[in-house]
Amino acid sequence: MAFHIKEAAEKVGLPTHTIRYYEQEGLLPFVKRDENGNRIFDEKDLEWLELILCSRKTDIPLSELRKVVELTKEGGYTFSLRKQIYEKHKEKILEKQRELDNVYKEIESKIQYYNDLEKKYQEENLLPKG
Repeated sequence: MAFHIKEAAEKVGLPTHTIRYYEQEGLLPFVKRDENGNRIFDEKDLEWLELILCSRKTDIPLSELRKVVELTKEGGYTFSLRKQIYEKHKEKILEKQRELDNVYKEIESKIQYYNDLEKKYQEENLLPKG
């Protein structure tokens, strides 16, 4: 099945200008064009866009995605190199997750502190009425 850019954008949840930007950045080298020069996306292109979208949500640099694209263009013997890029990025994500977990605990602790303080003030009738 073939999709024009607007349909592809709707399917993956990206604005068309973002898809064009990714193409300009060299991240969509496999997208074909029709006789009028319009981009024609197939299912594999949509899967690739979804991978880009997922990767970008985890803050992978565009340069790393470009490396994956270049390695993909080189062929199957580059699987291990592509995997290494994602393994390295996965470690960065895990570290960020640990940082977020620690921050979350701090915020939870602060919320509990205010809950306890609020309860104490209510019990001692120290809160203003109204």
